[in-house]
Amino acid sequence: MMRILLASPRGFCAGVNRAIETLREALRKFGRPMYVYHEIVHNRWVVEEFQAKGAVFVDTLEEVPVGSCLMYSAHGVSPEVREKAAEMGLRTIDATCPLVARIHAQARQFAEEGLEILLLGHRGHDEIVGIMGEVPERIQILSSVEDARKISVPNPEKVACLTQTTFSIEEMRRILAVLQERFPKLRQPPQGSICYATSNRQQAVRELASQAERVLVVGSPNSSNSRRLQELARQQGVEAYLLDGAEELREEWLDGVETVLITAGASAPETVVRSILAFLREKYHAEVETVEVCRESLQFPIPDLSEKKCS
Repeated sequence: MMRILLASPRGFCAGVNRAIETLREALRKFGRPMYVYHEIVHNRWVVEEFQAKGAVFVDTLEEVPVGSCLMYSAHGVSPEVREKAAEMGLRTIDATCPLVARIHAQARQFAEEGLEILLLGHRGHDEIVGIMGEVPERIQILSSVEDARKISVPNPEKVACLTQTTFSIEEMRRILAVLQERFPKLRQPPQGSICYATSNRQQAVRELASQAERVLVVGSPNSSNSRRLQELARQQGVEAYLLDGAEELREEWLDGVETVLITAGASAPETVVRSILAFLREKYHAEVETVEVCRESLQFPIPDLSEKKCS
């Protein structure tokens, strides 16, 4: 009989909940189509659900008809996008996660202080693109320790560091150690730069992975925080797989396995987790034990969606 350790906390964070509820309420108030700049969150199930309800996800403003209503995703956007949207007469709703918005504000502050900003994150990720757009002439992106060793700055005494909210905590610490040695006056990332939910989900994997023979991470391939959970489990010496749903499970992953740890990225719906658990119960007679590492209570109110805000 298989034993399943179900990590808690897992799944939706406060920022994802806020973005999803904002889009749901906007569709109710303003109807379809509701244009969204990039995927509202990085999860196939969430995107497909909203597409069926009339959301149209776009990657460029040229895809949005003039005068339409446009929502910014949880990952945030650059000032350039906001300015262009205003020029086009688009009516905008901002679903940016407040924690991401805080990094945008910190980037502007560091730039105003004349600091060169080293941004820890993954090139091309929606969140990084948005932050980079705040002060592109002052920001350089680092993704690895090797980057930290090679990076050069105009003035080594005026350097600050920021991080993508879903970056690996371990990788951040390794990179910061190198940067601190190279730039002794480095301004460290503000406390809480890595999202509380990212930290908590990584901590759960860190504590529980050694008790399992396999780790299953529920999340879409383009979810940065989900991929970090898979990487972290493998760093703990346990084979881990990222899957979007029960249909992606492979028997060879679980052959001879008695204990499985299951977690979910911050953009993965609990309904998908439950469908995977149901499959494992039926096929392997699995027993599920929820293991709580910490509790989360943070909530973010959705933005004001009164008629005057989007009409």
